[in-house]
Amino acid sequence: MTTLLYILGVVLVVAGIVAIVRKQLLWGIVLIVVGLIVGPGLGVAGIGA
Repeated sequence: MTTLLYILGVVLVVAGIVAIVRKQLLWGIVLIVVGLIVGPGLGVAGIGA
């Protein structure tokens, strides 16, 4: 289950970066933040999943 959450987090962060490149700044930031909460970013710090 943890691996699945990490993969989902990485996909969300990549989608956020792509959205920012496509000039959708707000949507990109939201995707990156959600990806960090779900995936390894904040999960390692004990804040996320």
